Amino acid sequence: MLRAGRLLLTSRATTETTRLAPRVELQSLDTLWFQVAGTVCNLACTHCFVSSSPTNHTHEAMTLAEIEPYLAEGARLGVKEYYFTGGEPFLNPEMEAILARTLVHGPATVLTNGLLLDPVRCGRLAELAASTDYSLDFRVSMDGYDAASNDPIRGEGTFERILGGILNLYRAGINPVITVTEVHDQNASREGRLRFFELLSERGIDKPRLKMLPVFRIGAEAERGGAYQSWQRLREGDAPPDGWSHLQCSSCRMVTDQGVWVCPILVNEPEGKMGATLADTLVPYAMEHSACWTCHVYGVSCRT
Repeated sequence: MLRAGRLLLTSRATTETTRLAPRVELQSLDTLWFQVAGTVCNLACTHCFVSSSPTNHTHEAMTLAEIEPYLAEGARLGVKEYYFTGGEPFLNPEMEAILARTLVHGPATVLTNGLLLDPVRCGRLAELAASTDYSLDFRVSMDGYDAASNDPIRGEGTFERILGGILNLYRAGINPVITVTEVHDQNASREGRLRFFELLSERGIDKPRLKMLPVFRIGAEAERGGAYQSWQRLREGDAPPDGWSHLQCSSCRMVTDQGVWVCPILVNEPEGKMGATLADTLVPYAMEHSACWTCHVYGVSCRT
């Protein structure tokens, strides 16, 4: 049985907003995320909702010793799969050891920008994947089907470097998911999706995998594309007939070096922090943040 903790809200304004916001129950803790690289990244993408960059130390990288207690607690609570993000996960010097330990408990997925996926590392990752009964998957992010559309978002020269990492994984025997945001309107169109599939097929990937995600208007994206409007917020009565089970916060939590947060999106938002342990966070969550509106309206799932 899930044990409940309590999140205390001290701000009167926050309390009022929370009262008006719908609450989502944690139905089961199926998915556990780790901000394994903190907010440190080798890129500074202009749409990053956690504003990761080489100089952002809002959250620091997590060590294997820090992660192990959460893996054990997650196993007791029935976690079924594990995800690792950042920042750039492979900036963490213990990343491969962390994956090896995680794969004892269940399947793992790494979200990466692909720049550190050289052939030698990809060979080790393929060996690790072959040595476990659980799946080891990778999601590589890019934001355009050519350099002209990708590089203004991710940095000069990153388009070809990202493709290089993707191909290194593929040649090692791992077919990654390519994660694309709707930072360009045409990305999610039928024509846009076809362009991505054609790009990957031209590079020799015969069964390309593609995942589209909307942008979240927080962090760096709020400065690039504009912040949320006041009407972009969930309120009581917005719940669909079958409830909130389509939202990932009904079945996941996110661990950083500073505690446990409701989801991977809100790690820089004070209202997103729920406690120090997983047991502290097994309570309903008030969806007062506008990012919750995006998840609901777009049907977002951070899972692969």
